[in-house]
Amino acid sequence: MEEFRRAYARLCAAGGAAPQEAVLRRLRELGGAPGCGRLDLAAQSLSLETCGALGRLLPGAAPFAEVVLGDCGLSEEGVKLLLHGLCSNTTVKSLDLKGNNLRTMGAEALGKLLRQNKSIRSLILEWNSLGVWEEGFSFFCQGLGANNFLQRLDLRNNQINHQGAGELAMALKQNATLQELDLRWNNIGLLGGRALLNCLHSNKTLKRLELAGNNVPSDILKAVEQATDHNQDRQTILSETQNRACILSKEVSSLKDEKTKQFLDLMDTIDKQREEIARSGRISAARVSQLQEALDEQHSIMNSLQAKLQMTEAALALSEQKVHNLGELLNATKQEQASLAERHFTELQQQKQEGADREGKLLRDLSAASEKNLLLRNQVDELEKKCKVQQDQLFQVKQDLTNTTAELKLRAMQAEERLEMEKKRFKQSLEDLESLRLKEVDHMTQHIDASERSMQDRIQRLEAIRIALEEELSQVKAAALTERGQAEEELIKARNQARLEEQQRLEHLEEKLRLMTESRDEAQNCCLKQKQMVAEAQAKANQLSLHADALRRRLEELQQDLNSKEEEKVIEVNKVKVELQEQIGHLQAERTAQEGLREKIAALERQLKALSSNHREALLDKEGEISMLLEKLRMKDADISRMRDEEAQRASFLQNAIMAYVQGSPLGTHSSRK
Repeated sequence: MEEFRRAYARLCAAGGAAPQEAVLRRLRELGGAPGCGRLDLAAQSLSLETCGALGRLLPGAAPFAEVVLGDCGLSEEGVKLLLHGLCSNTTVKSLDLKGNNLRTMGAEALGKLLRQNKSIRSLILEWNSLGVWEEGFSFFCQGLGANNFLQRLDLRNNQINHQGAGELAMALKQNATLQELDLRWNNIGLLGGRALLNCLHSNKTLKRLELAGNNVPSDILKAVEQATDHNQDRQTILSETQNRACILSKEVSSLKDEKTKQFLDLMDTIDKQREEIARSGRISAARVSQLQEALDEQHSIMNSLQAKLQMTEAALALSEQKVHNLGELLNATKQEQASLAERHFTELQQQKQEGADREGKLLRDLSAASEKNLLLRNQVDELEKKCKVQQDQLFQVKQDLTNTTAELKLRAMQAEERLEMEKKRFKQSLEDLESLRLKEVDHMTQHIDASERSMQDRIQRLEAIRIALEEELSQVKAAALTERGQAEEELIKARNQARLEEQQRLEHLEEKLRLMTESRDEAQNCCLKQKQMVAEAQAKANQLSLHADALRRRLEELQQDLNSKEEEKVIEVNKVKVELQEQIGHLQAERTAQEGLREKIAALERQLKALSSNHREALLDKEGEISMLLEKLRMKDADISRMRDEEAQRASFLQNAIMAYVQGSPLGTHSSRK
């Protein structure tokens, strides 16, 4: 603030004018104060040079958030300079220009300020003359309609007529941020009140509109008050709904994230299983190819043996020819040939024995493979039994759901009993209200008696005055005949006026009593209806919450069952893979055994495919059930939110009715007069 004071003095000196001592003293006092967020120059007569200096210091970020310039006697040029500086200010939140008799130029400058400034939230213009100058006030209203930041506007005692009220109504239709508007003690009248009431049908942000002292009928004032109360309730409900929507969106996003994680985990497990199955298929194909190569080698060995046999037969044929040709050599080579034949025979016998042994071994392997096939079939039967057990568990879960519905019905009966207790309690409160009404009627009668006594005292005082006047007239009869007649006429008028006022007061009190009884009956009916609807809504909300909890527990159980089934399936697949690997390791000997094992492997693969397809179908069914349950949960949440909104709306209607009843009562009018 000290820097601001120095800058002010420097600008005044640069302009060739001396700074005002009162302004410097006030700035010095504000600089020494603990809080420097307020520029208070109220009741200081500011010159044009001071206004120009302040207007050059205010643009940008000023060191205060509130400017008070009330009762400063500002001129048109001074107001223009100050408001021009505030147009580009970014820190001032409140501006007070009370009692400065602003006119056309001031109104136009205010309109320009409202169009350009984006920081002012409160504007006080009490005790000015803005409504006298129609063009300037029209420009001010246009600026108000274009403003999107002002929240509070005070226009008390500004001589605003019904035309100015129409301009304000047009501006309020365009404005979407103003929350409080004070128009007390103007000349708005019936037409202006109707225009403001019509603009409230499109303006949903104005929470407070003061129209006292404007010759506006009471029905329009009540309608305006109801509209502003409705806007206030709407704003509160809107904020609550926005908060609830944010919370629900966060919950839905978290649920979506969890479900996507679960789905991705499930897809990862399925992909891993597919990779394991493909890897096992590749391993089995590699082993089958190895077995095929071994069989080919054995075939090549057999072919070589056959070729050797053919060669020996050819050698025998040559030897016979040589026997025929060379008889002499036959006798010499007979023994050698016999020994060679015996040796070949023994070799053939050995080969036949080895072939028989290999065939027996292959037969034993085939029997072992058949036994393992039986074991696999037994395992398939066990899996079918487990599926039946799971079906029984599902049936048990359905029975549990029926039991929970029965429990919910019992809780509904308990809620009805609680509703009866609430009805009794409400009847007691109605009796208390009736006793309070009787007390208020007694108070009103006492007030009427007191007013009658005061009127009688007044009449007695007037009688005493008349007697005194008669005594004075007896002393000066000749000079005071005309005065005596005037005094008598005034006395008669005073009596008639007193009687008329008393009659009007009695009629007004009777009308208030009648309206109070009608509002009491309406409030009682509305309270009964609201209590019933609130109790029903609470019971429904409790039932829906219990049902939602049961559905969530059911979801968790189904998820656990799904995980257990997945683990069992993985264990069984691993077991089958191990057994297949063992079978493939044993079946590496002969081609015939390899073909049988190949058929068994194909059968087992078909069984695995069937099991995997069944498991996928089960997974799809479970996912469908989960999606249906989630849809039900979403619908239940929507119903709960809708019921809560209806309950809040009904509660707001009940509050409005009670407030109307309290304001219509004599105690409410007495407090408002105070």
